[in-house]
Amino acid sequence: MSETELTYLFLCGSALLAGAINSIAGGGTLLTFPALFAALNGNGVMANGTSTVAVLPGSLASSWGYRAELATKRKLLLQLIGPSLLGGGVGAFLVISFPQEVFNALVPWLILGAAVLFMLQKPAQRWIGAHKHEGPPSTRTVYWIVAFQFFVAIYGGYFGAGIGILMLSALGFMGAGDIHHMNGVKTVLAGGINGIAAGVFIFNGQVHWNYAIAMGIAAIIGGYLGARVARRLKAIYVRWIVIAIGFGLSAYYFWKQFG
Repeated sequence: MSETELTYLFLCGSALLAGAINSIAGGGTLLTFPALFAALNGNGVMANGTSTVAVLPGSLASSWGYRAELATKRKLLLQLIGPSLLGGGVGAFLVISFPQEVFNALVPWLILGAAVLFMLQKPAQRWIGAHKHEGPPSTRTVYWIVAFQFFVAIYGGYFGAGIGILMLSALGFMGAGDIHHMNGVKTVLAGGINGIAAGVFIFNGQVHWNYAIAMGIAAIIGGYLGARVARRLKAIYVRWIVIAIGFGLSAYYFWKQFG
């Protein structure tokens, strides 16, 4: 097997696992980005752009899966889709506007932050359940949540891993309903953020299309297979595997940068 074939096998394997993990617990970017970072010889900007494009089809498919829950949440989506698209574009623009060395220097911190967010996912969900707002939110609350969503979207466009738990924490104050309704809204908003960021990366030539297409197909297959086994596999085990991978990768990149 040639080196090129091994590279594609490695990348598609990471995307397959990422698609499966995203359908069960989230966190697939913690697999696709480091794999692309290695395959693209440390080009963090292109790795980020390619990873964003590769996982986008899976995000759109997930949104379609929540269409029943979303039918009653159109007003909420209209309130938050604008800042999501704008923030996603700003985040992606920041990635391509600064030298590649700036993003590469932030890679260990971004992966560490994402791993911490996933580690806090369950405690945050319990907190959301205990403090969830019932009924329509006040006008002031709406303004605060719209502003918060804008900054979450900037981070999402810049890197993205872990934005789901940030959005869920805010949606709890918006009277978004149960966790299934909140997940539906979160999935659409994440798709919007990733979609606009992908457009910025594509326009600026920061996508390795051969890798992105192959990984996108693998991620879709992984998402389908993950949904099939989700009922048999406890999500908590998958989540802790992702967290361990995230902390391990963060330590590795810190060592490479400062060791």
